[in-house]
Order: sequence, then C-alpha cells, then structure tokens
Amino acid sequence: MNRSDRRRHLRGVTSRAVIAGLAVSAAGMALAPGVSHASSHREAPLTATDPDIDNTDTYAFNSPDKPDTVTLITNVKPFQLPAGGPNFDPFPKADSVRYNINVDTDGDAKPDLTYRFTFTGGFKDKSTFLYNTGPVKSLDSPNLNFLQHYRLDLIRAGGASTTLVANGVVPPDDVGKASMPDYASLRQQALQTGKAADGTASFAGVADDPFFIDLRVFDLIYGGNLSETGNPVLSGLNVSSLAVQVPKTILKAAAGKDTSGVIGVYATTERKSVAISPDGNRTGSGDWVQVSRLGNPLVNEVVSSVALKDAFNNLPPAKDASVQGLIDRVNSPEVPKRIQTVYGLPAPATPRKDLFSVFLTGVKGLNQPSNVTPAEMLRLNTTTPVTANPSRLGVLAGDKGGFPNGRRLTDDVVDIEVQTLEGALQPDGSVKLVKALAAGDGVNANDVPFESQFPYVALPHAGSNLGTGGTASTDNLSGRGGSSMTMPSGGVATGAGGTARQASDSTPALPITVGALGVLLLGAGAWTLGRGRTASQR
Repeated sequence: MNRSDRRRHLRGVTSRAVIAGLAVSAAGMALAPGVSHASSHREAPLTATDPDIDNTDTYAFNSPDKPDTVTLITNVKPFQLPAGGPNFDPFPKADSVRYNINVDTDGDAKPDLTYRFTFTGGFKDKSTFLYNTGPVKSLDSPNLNFLQHYRLDLIRAGGASTTLVANGVVPPDDVGKASMPDYASLRQQALQTGKAADGTASFAGVADDPFFIDLRVFDLIYGGNLSETGNPVLSGLNVSSLAVQVPKTILKAAAGKDTSGVIGVYATTERKSVAISPDGNRTGSGDWVQVSRLGNPLVNEVVSSVALKDAFNNLPPAKDASVQGLIDRVNSPEVPKRIQTVYGLPAPATPRKDLFSVFLTGVKGLNQPSNVTPAEMLRLNTTTPVTANPSRLGVLAGDKGGFPNGRRLTDDVVDIEVQTLEGALQPDGSVKLVKALAAGDGVNANDVPFESQFPYVALPHAGSNLGTGGTASTDNLSGRGGSSMTMPSGGVATGAGGTARQASDSTPALPITVGALGVLLLGAGAWTLGRGRTASQR
C-alpha cells in the first residue's frame, strides 16, 4: 500500500470509527430507564455535537386561515448562518437520518399517526465548488447545482404506511440577491410539490428561526439583577423546518372512541450508524435509533437534568411516568429554587400538581384527553377556536388558543414557562402572574414577520444581508444585542399572533457507562485520525 492509499484508508477508517462511536453512544441510551421529552437548541450533550439530529422546537396550532386543519411544525439543525456557503446546511440522506412528527390522538401516549420525512439528492455537477452557477429563478434552473427532494410517509398505529408525497422539492438556501433574485417564488414552487391526495400539505426547507429568546437567562437568570434582557440572540439566524398541515377529519378518524379533540404532538429524529468512504459518500447501516425528541419547549433544557437529557431524547413518551427522576423534577423543579436563591422569591410549595398537568397530562378543561396516560407531549385541543387577536402570553393572558394549549409561532414560551414554573397557572385554572418577573426576558417577538399562509414560518435570511446571521443589526456584532433594531408587531393573524423568536426545549442524558463507551470510541477515532495525519506527513 503506497503512502497515498494509506492516507485514504486511514481517513475512511477514522470516519467510520468516529461516526460509529456516536451511533453506539446513541444506541446505548436504550439501556437507560424510560423517559421522554422535548429537545431544543443544543440542549443535550449528544445533540450539541450533531446538528443534523437536533430538534430545536415543535409547534402545533389550529391553522388561522384554514381552521378545519391543524398545522404541525418541527425545526432542526439550529444556528445556521445565512452566508454559510458554499455547502450551506442540507438535510442528511435518507439512509442515515429520518425525521418524524408523531401524533397521539387518543391520550395513550403512543403515536397513532407519524409523519416521516426522508431526503435524497445533492450536488449535480461535482466538478465545481459552487452551490449555484448563476442566478436561479426556478427550481429547474440549470444554474441550480444543488437540489434535494423529500419523501413524506404517513405511518399509522400498527405499522401500515402510506406515501403522501413521493418527490417533494426542498427549496435551496437563499444564497443572496444576486443568486436568488426572487426567493419567495422558489418557496412557492416547492410548496406546490408538497400536496398530498388526502388534503395534507407539507413543506421541508430552510426558514428564519422562529424561536425568540435572550439566552442570558442562563447567566444566573438574567444577570442576577434582571439587567441582562432584551437581546434577541437568534435574530438573523436560520433553521431547517419540516411542516405538515393536516385536515382535522384525519385526526378525528384516528382518535377512535376519544371524543375530546385533544392531540399530543412530539417530534423525533432517528439515526443509523454511518460509514464515510474516501470519496465522501456516506452509507447508513444497522438499526434505526431514536436520538432526539421534542414536545413542550424548554422542558428537557431546564426541567430535566444533565444526567437525564440524552436518555430522555432516546425514550418513548409511554415510559415517561415510570422514570421517577423525571417525575421528581417536574414535581420539584430546579428553576424556582434558583430564582429563590438569586431574587429571594419564595419557590411554590411542592409537589407541583400544576406542572404535572401542564407538562405531562394536559390541563383539565383546556387540553387534557378523556383518558390520559401521563407523558411529556405538546397537547393541543383541536376544538379550541382560533383567537382573533392572539396574545404572546397565551393562556396566561386569557388566550386559550395559545401555549400551553399547543404552541403558536408567536407564543412567548420563555416568559410563559418562567411564570408557570413560578406558579402563575393555579391548580384551579386561574392565573396569578409573578409581578417581579413580569418583564420577562425583554424579547417579545420575532425579528421578522411570519407568513399568513402555510407553512407560516418566515422566509430564510439571505446570505447577502448584513449582520450576525443575516438581518441582525451591527450592534449584535459588538455584543450590544441589536439594540437599534425595530421589532415588528406583524402577523397577529398568521399562525401565532405577532412575531417572535426564542430558544427552546430540553432532553435527558446517557447512563455514565454508556456515555463513557461513546467517549472511548470517539477517543479511538481521534487517535486513529492523529495516526493517519502522522502517516500522511511521513
């Protein structure tokens, strides 16, 4: 074997070792006791190292312009820079990763309907490094060198599967004005390919990240004196969005004897072990392993603990109630204790029956199924009328069409959850806001308006825009957080009632032995890489 062949062999072995290490770490999570919950922007150790599998947010709401349908959205691959060429952030291939939006229609904590997205395609001409070789005005333009397609399958309880969309088109990333002079038309062309015969509409593509938050909440809760607020950290950044708009007749037919109209929604990502050949081709092998899960926002992030997060991502909702560590952290959450330490606000008495209903069963009289099995899901009452003038604080402001009854794009889930963790939603359903925290994180809306029609998420930020991600002001670059930025109020009737952005959910972790195994395998891969580089330098 000559030196060049040895280098290629070592690189191939290294890639397989590293990725196998990740897959074994994920698979090992199945050894942990059953838990489940929401994921978020890099909220768990495993997802923080693998953006392709990272579910950032899940949304479920009664469609404002089509109230006979429900819109379900899950976002993945956080913190995308609009100018992140030349490869940008494509979806992984179908033989390595698949994305699921799961719907429980009868309250038994098991999915009755699963909408599964898988992807194919890529670069057409590999003799150039360019994503596009000229202006792109249509999806069939010869200038578009990178194009992906998606398949959408509906899997019903029992395993029966139907292909709803066989060859949906993923609109390309918005490279910039010179490359994509009319990006909105490209999205509209893609949407035409996502229509199913049963009336379901679908979308897969890059979008503005709709989660709005000041992440300095993690600096001991807004700086220890509420001084660190008002910085829209995610402004100008993109995310990969997957969405379906489902006729309510389909949900009702799958509910059987349950007549409550309440559905439980959660997203999952599954991965296979992947081998990468010297020429860059990736091949999946082995069993599918669930490696990310997300229902309610911020639960796995701040309700769960580091010791639970990865395992939580791996396990099915039906096992949630059997994991005492998770139940204990819902009944006696950490956040109020931290707030009491920092601000002197007394933590509500435990056990927290109010949080148990918000996160695990749904609130009685609002979004609790007739016969509910406790499980962490985003629960939506599909019979709740669409709110004409939505409030960003949802149920806490008397708006029953918002979080925690489902989640709209404009629901300010950070402020809602901080208040809820502090006991604002009383056991009898009444609301008593904590005045000391009423100002919240100071980020009350998205940086750009949402769309008025499906898929509702805003168009992605273009690579030609200035700022941290695309549209953020230059103040963000200096750490001042875009203070000169004007926050639009728009879109109140467009899928959530305003515009807002935030960082989301959370997840539990691996057993120490399994995590250690993954670290050892990754270490072995890194050692092999080092040896490979050494060999190549000789």
